[in-house]
Amino acid sequence: MLVGGLEDWLPIVEDFIFTAFILFFSLLLALLFYFILRKYAAKAADERHKSIAGAFALPVFFGVVLAGAYLAVLRLPQLAFVTVLLKVLGVLVGVFASIRLIGALVERYARERIVYKSLIGMRRIVNAFIYVIAIIIVIGLLGYDVTALAAGFGISALVVALALQSTLSNYFAGIYITMERSIKIGDYVELEGGLSGFVEEITWRSTKIRTLLDNLVIIPNAKLAESIITNYYDPTREMNIRINCGVSYGSDLEKVERVTLNVARQVLRSVSGGVETFEPLVRFNNFGDSNIEFTVILRVKSIVDQYLVKHEFIKELTKAYAKEGIEIAYPCRNIFLRG
Repeated sequence: MLVGGLEDWLPIVEDFIFTAFILFFSLLLALLFYFILRKYAAKAADERHKSIAGAFALPVFFGVVLAGAYLAVLRLPQLAFVTVLLKVLGVLVGVFASIRLIGALVERYARERIVYKSLIGMRRIVNAFIYVIAIIIVIGLLGYDVTALAAGFGISALVVALALQSTLSNYFAGIYITMERSIKIGDYVELEGGLSGFVEEITWRSTKIRTLLDNLVIIPNAKLAESIITNYYDPTREMNIRINCGVSYGSDLEKVERVTLNVARQVLRSVSGGVETFEPLVRFNNFGDSNIEFTVILRVKSIVDQYLVKHEFIKELTKAYAKEGIEIAYPCRNIFLRG
């Protein structure tokens, strides 16, 4: 009887020993992965990889331990009920990993790309979605029918999305604008309709632009994302400006070009906002009604500097033309009468 009893218990003991071995091995493996990820996170030169590796360290540890426990329990029919608990814990680990990953990415982009409230709000929405999905999965693992619940959640999400279509459109457009970095706070931009000014703030719903007349214009992000935008601060703030001029038909054009270039160089060197190293250009381009028309090209440090540079250039050029006897003709019409 004693021998037969030992033979009956021997498989059970072997199963428990094998189970203990799997648990021990999974724990060692989990610790190995954990320390590797932590070490990589500590040495990572790229801050993004560092934050992601750090976010995954704990979830990977718990995930490997749970996977080992699940494999171990499969060897013990007596503990079959524990598999449901392990599956539920696995779902929770997945939620934990997803939330930590999203948090690491949000912190990364919010710090470097000035997304702030937009990405933080998106983080809350995605986290809420993950929680709801996790709850539905857990209820299904507990043996309940979740078909109606999942369908109801999908319909509710669709209704909310349709009701908030305009708001969500502006919200996602704001995220797109801030992450793409086509425009940034402080940039001077001009929209296709002619509106121009400094970008003062980019929020989850709208973008605020301060015009040169100190008026604040609020533009919905969805409309801004669809507009053609000229960014005068990207890739550089320096820009060329054109000034249209004209001299009478009797003028010596070689002399006109020489005098104009001398004035342009002097203005660029003496006026704040002019690019001193730039070589100005003069290009004759049209026979006008009263004058030979030409364009002077100058370069300024930023778009707002053009006004003072143009102002001083026109004054100095008028003085120089008067001194050199170069005439800027008045508009005139010649009328011939036939008898």
